[in-house]
Amino acid sequence: MSTRAQIAIQTGPDKWAHVYVHFDGYPSHMLPALARWTPEDILAAREIRQVRAEALDCFDPPRAPRILQQPTCELSHLYIWQAGAWRELTSLRGV
Repeated sequence: MSTRAQIAIQTGPDKWAHVYVHFDGYPSHMLPALARWTPEDILAAREIRQVRAEALDCFDPPRAPRILQQPTCELSHLYIWQAGAWRELTSLRGV
């Protein structure tokens, strides 16, 4: 079974790209794995099977990220880039 997650990256005023992550979306894995990746790296990946510190395992072909007006947790976990670091915001479920 997969622990699915989203990575929300602000791309404009009231515009957040939500990149899908299929496997290992739980914080104890994702936060260390995301540490080396920039928001630009994640946006370029578009749709991710698994985030690892050494590589982004991406779907081929990828689907475009969902664009929403604010970070919104629709799956198990939500991550955003804030003040130069990745942060989990799962408490924003369905906001």
